[in-house]
Amino acid sequence: MALPKAKEIVNTNPVVVFSKTYCPYCVRVKELLTKLGTTYKTVELDVEGDGSEIQAALAQWTGQRTVPNVFIGGKHIGGCDNVTEKHNGGKLVPLLTEAGALAATTA
Repeated sequence: MALPKAKEIVNTNPVVVFSKTYCPYCVRVKELLTKLGTTYKTVELDVEGDGSEIQAALAQWTGQRTVPNVFIGGKHIGGCDNVTEKHNGGKLVPLLTEAGALAATTA
């Protein structure tokens, strides 16, 4: 049940962060997304009753065992380093905008 549940969450939200409340890398990603004004869903795997099953299903699906495990527009982005790298390279905001998770800004 965990894999269909994870896929359903990813498919119905523009941005999803599978996270753990005590993970400093998860906090960093959530702070960055919040600072950018992103609308996103967080799934705290250490709080969810089936969190360990979801994490195992994500590892099977994406090949990534660690958190944060970030999806934008239904696509697997990766963890903290991947998100930070995309942000530093100017690629994160366009991805978020395309996914409909950011209000388009007029500069």
